[in-house]
Amino acid sequence: MTTPLARLFTSHPAKVGETYFSHMAFAAWFCSRLLMAAFAALIHAFLPFLFETTASRIVRELYERTHNRGTHAIKEPAALMDRA
Repeated sequence: MTTPLARLFTSHPAKVGETYFSHMAFAAWFCSRLLMAAFAALIHAFLPFLFETTASRIVRELYERTHNRGTHAIKEPAALMDRA
């Protein structure tokens, strides 16, 4: 039996088929990729000839990695996919 406090930390990871610690690792990895995308986009803002597709490629990879995870995943309409 789990306590309400324990459920706060484990219910969402369980929905996506992960333990608390595996979810923590995935979220930390995800954050590092978002930071790389943000840094590439910032550099690209000032030097448009650098990192022309890096940020959008990273975001696309993250979407592909996460959009079907768990029971709360929502399918995006196909029309939105061509805007990426």
